[in-house]
Amino acid sequence: MGAGMRTDVPLGPEIWLRGPVPTPAPVPVPGPVPAPVPVPVPPEFVHPSATPRRYSFVGVHGGAGTTTLAAVYGGHDCGRDWPGPAAPQSVLLVARTHAAGLHSALHILEAFRRGEAAPPGLDLDAVVLVADAPGRLPRPLAQRIKVIESAIDVYRVPWVPAWRLGDLTGPPPRETGTLTRLTASATATATP
Repeated sequence: MGAGMRTDVPLGPEIWLRGPVPTPAPVPVPGPVPAPVPVPVPPEFVHPSATPRRYSFVGVHGGAGTTTLAAVYGGHDCGRDWPGPAAPQSVLLVARTHAAGLHSALHILEAFRRGEAAPPGLDLDAVVLVADAPGRLPRPLAQRIKVIESAIDVYRVPWVPAWRLGDLTGPPPRETGTLTRLTASATATATP
């Protein structure tokens, strides 16, 4: 081995899976094919894609903005707690774009990946980053966001002066169209 080569590091790419892992298709066995036996399927499993996808906003630090996001985009405000059994199990982590917020988001993502952060059964769908101030982000913060984006989907919410004053009556910011569509489709399918 060459000098300086570490042998205690696992080789190969690290793979992260989001959502359920599909079961491989059965391998056909030669011979006579028996007639299929109808198996009763509970109605809730007939069309799994028809199940409404609602979201729980979970803050990774205090003041992340979960209450505002839940009010503007719809969804369940969990504050800094994981969703309980009655809350939607699809999680959108929320952090501010300041150094402490991004650090907290990276820390929770890593712990979630290791299975240490959350109760079983939760589906971590994305991170929502809420601007901590108006204007452009400093380069070191933008670089941290790129690291988060390499691991999970990220939705960015710009600085909204009206929200700071408590006015949540206007439409969501134009720049958040993808987040608006994500949460609107969840709300539309969840409403009878």
